[in-house]
Amino acid sequence: MAERIFIGVAWPYANGPLHLGHLAGSYLPADIFARYHRIIGNHVLMVSGSDQHGTPITLRAEDEGVEPKEIVERFHASFLDTWEKMGIDFDLFTTTGTRNHTETVQQVFLSLLEQGYIYKDTMLLPYSAQEKRFLPDRYVEGICPHCGHKKARGDQCDQCGKTLNPIDLIEPRGKRDGSKLEFRESEHFFLKLTSFEHSLLDWIKRQEHWRPNVLNFSRRFIEDGLKDRAITRDIEWGIPIPLDGYDNKRIYVWFEAVIGYWSAAQEWAKNIKSPSSWEQFLTDPGTKSFYFMGKDNIPFHTIIWPSILMGVGSMNLPYDVPANEFLNLEGAKLSTSGNWAIWLPDYLENFDPDPLRYVLSATMPETSDTNFSWDNFVSRNNRELVATYGNLVHRVLTLTYMHFNGKFPSPGKMEKDDHMLMDMLPQSLKQAGERLEGCKFRDALGVAMNLAQSANRYIDFMAPWKTIKTDPTRTATTLWICINVISCLRTLMYPFLPFSSQNLHEQLGNQGTIQDCGWKLDTITPGQCFPSPQPLFKKLDESIADHQRKRLEEQSP
Repeated sequence: MAERIFIGVAWPYANGPLHLGHLAGSYLPADIFARYHRIIGNHVLMVSGSDQHGTPITLRAEDEGVEPKEIVERFHASFLDTWEKMGIDFDLFTTTGTRNHTETVQQVFLSLLEQGYIYKDTMLLPYSAQEKRFLPDRYVEGICPHCGHKKARGDQCDQCGKTLNPIDLIEPRGKRDGSKLEFRESEHFFLKLTSFEHSLLDWIKRQEHWRPNVLNFSRRFIEDGLKDRAITRDIEWGIPIPLDGYDNKRIYVWFEAVIGYWSAAQEWAKNIKSPSSWEQFLTDPGTKSFYFMGKDNIPFHTIIWPSILMGVGSMNLPYDVPANEFLNLEGAKLSTSGNWAIWLPDYLENFDPDPLRYVLSATMPETSDTNFSWDNFVSRNNRELVATYGNLVHRVLTLTYMHFNGKFPSPGKMEKDDHMLMDMLPQSLKQAGERLEGCKFRDALGVAMNLAQSANRYIDFMAPWKTIKTDPTRTATTLWICINVISCLRTLMYPFLPFSSQNLHEQLGNQGTIQDCGWKLDTITPGQCFPSPQPLFKKLDESIADHQRKRLEEQSP
């Protein structure tokens, strides 16, 4: 029986183009997971959107001397273009600027306020005498009180992952001018996280299927003691507080952005003309909810979002939060402010999407930080995609097309080696499926590549280019078995490499999409026609690595 799977993916700030870290940290694993569940027949809803209310947007707008809306519109359009070209297939990628999102956030705010989970209090906030205004958290930097990182933000330390308030920082200063700040009292609304501390801890202790890094981090976070957090700020860019007398304050982004999963599901339901359909994905206990993001977002999805859901009531808590660690670049930490990044629009102007999807899948930072280098990218493309997988496909189909008139041959009697390889096909589908369901994407890809390597050894041993002269039936059997392997690889590789897999699907003479075929072995029918074979992948010149690395160094100040 088909399951319902809800997939929420972190909302990128619409203040700049998407980069390699975004793809490896959240969007590629979510897409792989969604494609797998769709092909096995589950009902999937995958949503996300541009976060347009974060202070990174206002910082860029001020730098460029334009309105925040202009920044948001520019980069939201860029995101949509990147997702299409990269093959990241959302059911809905929206923004936090919709009327629907505003109304949903305000309803949640009022519900929690009525139940006593939101209350008013005063707090000390950073005030810049030079700018004559309160500064939002992201406008403040200082030394982290937990790990000593010298450039901790006013909302979180990127080095240790602890969430912060500006007043927690040692030697806080204005990010824009480095000026010393003073703290003044201001009235705000607070989310009473302390009310959920025991319930959260009991719930998290039961999540034994979570990745150890996510589970351990979340447990420590709660066991260290939760603190109530202000959910409003003295800013003018954001969602208005739905109460009189607070015109100069807004609901803060860290509270309202996670509610975007709910508002996006509602928007999707309205778009398909079935307004209540969102309830099946967010309130039905039979639905499993998965949230994909980088490790810096873990507390927002294992602490804050579950607290909001508990407070509202009758909502599904996350089933899994398979957060990835960080992807480094050429041995150094990826830095957008330092322009030490590979921007996806730039990549897509020069290379195909599937090689990047492959390399990032093979080196995905699932349990520890990993590294991307141009040398490794070129090497894996040439050794694994071209020489192992692509070469298997091309030589098998080319030999078959040449010697059997563009039709799949009829096999003769199979021997031990034939049966051994054929037996690997259902085993590989089963093994890869189990790993995909457990969000072990590198292992699942490894199953597929192991099958390709086994098939290469088999065809080298059988040498059909030799037996065609002496034993055409043996050749037909060898190639028929290899074509079945290729058909299986087409399915196994689909979640990772959707473009080349669809290409291979059509090169095998099929109509429609791979997703329509399901996660199963389609035994090749003898006599079926197929078109003249074309290479799946392009070999890259090794000089590309040096060229791209130099470009990276030149763009970083």
